[in-house]
Amino acid sequence: MKRINQIIIVLVLFGLSGIFIYSTSKKTMVTDKVEAYALPNQIDFAGESTPLNLVDVRERLDREMLINTNLHSTTTLILKRANRVFPVIEPILKKYGVPDDFKYLAVIESGLVNVVSPAGARGVWQFMPETAKEKGMEVNDLVDERYHLEKSTEAACRYLLDAKNKFGSWTLAAAAYNGGMGGINKQMESQQVGNYYDLLLTEETSRYVFRILALKEIMKNPVKYGFDIPNEQLYFPIEMKKVQVDSSITNLTSFAKNMGINYKILKLHNPWLRDKKLDNKSRKVYTLEIPTEGY
Repeated sequence: MKRINQIIIVLVLFGLSGIFIYSTSKKTMVTDKVEAYALPNQIDFAGESTPLNLVDVRERLDREMLINTNLHSTTTLILKRANRVFPVIEPILKKYGVPDDFKYLAVIESGLVNVVSPAGARGVWQFMPETAKEKGMEVNDLVDERYHLEKSTEAACRYLLDAKNKFGSWTLAAAAYNGGMGGINKQMESQQVGNYYDLLLTEETSRYVFRILALKEIMKNPVKYGFDIPNEQLYFPIEMKKVQVDSSITNLTSFAKNMGINYKILKLHNPWLRDKKLDNKSRKVYTLEIPTEGY
């Protein structure tokens, strides 16, 4: 009898230990796993080759790849948004002769949403007020075209073309978007080099192009990097009708109701309207987007 009791105790303990091991292994399985993917053999920005044969260049790209492949929720959201935003950005880049790769610059600037930086930069392309005005955008208390995706993309193209003409390189033009043309030029002169990858820059600007490269690689090959998003889960473009106005709108709530929508929907799709009214004494023509379905 004693022998049987001993056997029973051993079996119980064995069973409990198995449950403990199973539960522990289950917990390990659901813990977030950091993935370290191999770097691509070659990569370029706007047709300009990235010298991955240089140790510091490889490691700087590796850092951004490691960060962005493991920012699962953030990168997933960006991939979903891109399905709606890229069809707006891409034809404008093409119209201005700016390489398609610059859409990934918008990705790292804002995550493809209208954000406000601590310094005061706003919109998807993150323009400061004075630069926005220099590039042809209207910025005031009633209208802020930094929040207008088409107009801010056109302004970004104008800036990038100026930078390309100045430096002769799209890679340096991208760096200048972050560090300023004056800042990049000053460092090139003081360090006596003419290539982005040879420059010692601030932490932010030295990472900038590598962040673009990392998002380009991931977004062009999402499944390869663990982002297998079903097509139906992507954010699709919303059908719109364009309404032109050349006079003041004293009450945007009433205007929205007359358009068959509400104030919230009007502002969501026309975020450049910054007040509850639109004063337009100059009779400037503004184009408002009114969703017709899917909103």
